[in-house]
Amino acid sequence: MIILGIDPGFERLGIAILEKNKGDKKERVLFSECFKTSSKLEFSERLKLIGFKIKKVIKKYKIEVLAIETLFLNTNHKTVMNVAEARGVVIYEASLAGLKIFEASPPQIKVATTGYGASNKEQIMKMVRILVEIDAKKTSDDELDAVAIALTAFAHIR
Repeated sequence: MIILGIDPGFERLGIAILEKNKGDKKERVLFSECFKTSSKLEFSERLKLIGFKIKKVIKKYKIEVLAIETLFLNTNHKTVMNVAEARGVVIYEASLAGLKIFEASPPQIKVATTGYGASNKEQIMKMVRILVEIDAKKTSDDELDAVAIALTAFAHIR
């Protein structure tokens, strides 16, 4: 099975593609990156770029499942709304491609990766590096969060 993990955002979008076949002991990272859009662009243009990127990744890797983080509401409502719109673009592209959609909350992701629902960012990043082989040069929180989200989907979909 091939899962696309997304840490949603409109400035930085964490993308990770993980694969696990029958008989594999652990998941493999096929691709990961932190996709960035420029703040100099109109918001609608940023959403369009996100859509193009997701469509391209789905087509190239023959994704079966989209795993995406649910929104965590904070005090900046404008940012939450923009992230929600970016998240909508990702879900839309995945739906058009016929992918199964798996959504996970931050506490679910923390439990799946560390075993503790109140884990901090550093604990999650450390466990991601233990659970899968990933280039040590990959340091973007968004990218590693996308890996954690995909791992959560694998844990739930069995």
